[in-house]
Amino acid sequence: MTYSSFTLHGPDRPGLWLVTCDHATNSVPPFVGGGTLGLPASDMNRHIAYDIGGKGVALALGEALNAPVICSNFSRLVIDPNRGLDDPTLIMQLYDGTVIPGNRYLDATDRQTRIDNLYRPYHDALAALAARPGIAIVSVHSFTPQLNGRAPRPWEVGVLSADDRRFADPLLARLQSALDTPVGDNEPYGGHLPGDAVDQHALRYGRPNALLEVRQDLITDPAGQEHWARLIAPHLETARQDANL
Repeated sequence: MTYSSFTLHGPDRPGLWLVTCDHATNSVPPFVGGGTLGLPASDMNRHIAYDIGGKGVALALGEALNAPVICSNFSRLVIDPNRGLDDPTLIMQLYDGTVIPGNRYLDATDRQTRIDNLYRPYHDALAALAARPGIAIVSVHSFTPQLNGRAPRPWEVGVLSADDRRFADPLLARLQSALDTPVGDNEPYGGHLPGDAVDQHALRYGRPNALLEVRQDLITDPAGQEHWARLIAPHLETARQDANL
């Protein structure tokens, strides 16, 4: 079957960064349920299906850093590239109160088809880009202002990281100094899941890294996406200098 599980933007750019967007689209490939997971468009356009605005921020950030960008080309509800293969949330059956019909009776063959045709090609391409000498990885995500039944989230942007905080700490300090609103430190999520994309391509190789979470209501249109990318890019550069990485 012919379906590209990722898109590359500026693969020959010389910047020593790799910008990734694991949850870039809400696309369902035609070989998965005939192109549907059985959800209405209203659900597929929610945060449960992709990181709203994340791709636009990633692309603008790549331009600002003169760096390559890789984006997934499948909904995280089909299979989540930011999970390890042994993670029970790799293919979700229930997300933020919504049952995913197309995943409810998934058999081993269907699961392996998604791994072989979506998950692995994306990670193979990401690994090839990350292998360039001197690369630092910036993973772009977005978060909803409020989950069902939860309190509103106060952050506009968050910096997520695991135990390797060489780059995340100076970046956090730079953003906290630049912004008048709270900057999340491993908020609104914890910064590490074993086997996630940053683990696979940064932590295991000692590559500098940070995962950025930008609140979705701020990046729903190109102007907001460009604004946040242009705001963040110089702080990435100076934070890397601060950390001597």
